[in-house]
Amino acid sequence: MQATLKSSVQFDGVGLHSGAPVRMIVHPASAEYGVWFRRTDVENADPLIPARWDAVEQSMLCTLLVNGDGVSVSTVEHIMAALVGCGIQNALIEIDGPEVPILDGSAAQFVEAFVARGLQYLDAPNRAIRILRPVEVRRGEAVARLEPAETLEIDFHIDFADAAIGRQDKTLNMANGAFVRELCDSRTFCRQADVDAMRAQGLALGGTLDNAVVVEGDKVLSPGGLRHSDEAVRHKMLDALGDLALAGAPILGRYTGHRAGHALTNALLRELFATPDAWRMEVCDSAQARRLPGVGVKAADLRAVA
Repeated sequence: MQATLKSSVQFDGVGLHSGAPVRMIVHPASAEYGVWFRRTDVENADPLIPARWDAVEQSMLCTLLVNGDGVSVSTVEHIMAALVGCGIQNALIEIDGPEVPILDGSAAQFVEAFVARGLQYLDAPNRAIRILRPVEVRRGEAVARLEPAETLEIDFHIDFADAAIGRQDKTLNMANGAFVRELCDSRTFCRQADVDAMRAQGLALGGTLDNAVVVEGDKVLSPGGLRHSDEAVRHKMLDALGDLALAGAPILGRYTGHRAGHALTNALLRELFATPDAWRMEVCDSAQARRLPGVGVKAADLRAVA
């Protein structure tokens, strides 16, 4: 059965790039509704924005959704990862500004609130996108690939010159609460030089050492250091899960990312849906449904990262 929240939950924070205060409320929604954003500050234009792969426009360092009237919402990847990672397929997200609040730079606070609020199950079957044959996109040394698998698996590889990050590799089967246990508390990361460059362009004005892992060479500048020795690759996997959630249904397949980012994952979805024989939508039987990301998440999974 499809799921939504039992009741609404509110988040208050600031936008990563603007630094402006933002309030976001995630509401329950009916079966087959999917996920939509609604800009409550917009008048004289359509305020509804679909959380869908074909609404993505290119942007720097985040995923940006834009509707037909040009109304947008950015940095949606963390909230989308939290929704799919908790097994929530249907939600209306009201937001009073153009950016999802960055909170602590991870998805942990979203997940904590969703687990505390609990889910209600709806009278509609779970559907999933089964990958039937490999699909791949490349940009220089960056690669993103989907290939057949029985559950969603994510395999990610990064390689940075900064010794504090370096080369990291991780593979996870995303079934049975793996996102909550393994990935949800991993924060966005960047180099101090990147922060300086973005601020010179009027970006990252809401970024602080408390909502990002900032590194310089072999040093981690953020107080308290890393939450995981491989926090950087874990966060890239978090981002990938959020971007894949824009497919509109859970994916049964293996995603491999090598130096991949938001734009490349979206390009991969566009390539997938432009290749009709590479996928099919199917109704999940009970065994398949139990293996979807987020199904069966419990408070104990969250305590594993507390």
